Amino acid sequence: MKDHEEVTKKSKIIRRNRIIAGVCAVAVLGTAFFAVNKIANKRKSAIVNAANAANEKKESENKTKNQVSKEEKSVPAGAYKPWSAKRTDGKKVAYLTFDDGPSPNTTKILEILNKNNIKATFFLIGQNAERNPELVKKEIAAGNVVGNHTYSHQLNYKEGPQKFVEDLDRGNAAIKSVIGDKYDSKLIRFPGGSFGNRLAPFRDAVTKAGYHYVDWNDETGDAEHSNVPVEALLSNLKKYTNSDTVVILMHDAGAKVTSVQALPQVIDYLKSKGYTFDTLK
Repeated sequence: MKDHEEVTKKSKIIRRNRIIAGVCAVAVLGTAFFAVNKIANKRKSAIVNAANAANEKKESENKTKNQVSKEEKSVPAGAYKPWSAKRTDGKKVAYLTFDDGPSPNTTKILEILNKNNIKATFFLIGQNAERNPELVKKEIAAGNVVGNHTYSHQLNYKEGPQKFVEDLDRGNAAIKSVIGDKYDSKLIRFPGGSFGNRLAPFRDAVTKAGYHYVDWNDETGDAEHSNVPVEALLSNLKKYTNSDTVVILMHDAGAKVTSVQALPQVIDYLKSKGYTFDTLK
């Protein structure tokens, strides 16, 4: 009887120990599961946070690009001054512009631009466009932009603003006759620029006619006279290139041979200063 009681007692102890061991095992497994799950959640949270941060950065970059794009494309009638708008993309941009063409130098200019994979803006005199339609088509085919530099390259104060607008309209018609209906630009440049109080009525008339006019804030000085030495052209460029956005005045005219000769060095200098190239809108 005593032996039976001892056996029973031992059995109870064994069962109790097993139960305790089972409970401990469950507790250990539960703790381990909780720890593993917590680590997994932390990793998952870190991945999600990283993805969100990447998306926010991308959205911010896209917003910046869109803002710059809107700044560049939204050009109302009136004064167009790309250099006055603060860039939000951190870039330095150079706009090469050539007045007075097309001319015997146009093909050489295009070859240099194409070699450097650069597009420029050409302000054409309407009567020159009529005389050299194939050169105008070459400019367009190469991805350049053309603007209106009047039909006759005359600005007569005595005749008044309305006559000037009529000359611009005639210039636009001449360019359109070469390019076709796809040419609908209102981008112009005054002969000699739109500077000075005396031209205020002309600027007003041009704006009312829907044109946007652009001058420049950088130049090589090739307007001073024919065949300005290359060294002088480069010296002028270096003197005036002091903004993150530069609109550079050059000329595409038969007498401006040194302008063509200087162009490769003009491009190299601007590249060395961190500029990329774009066309006016």
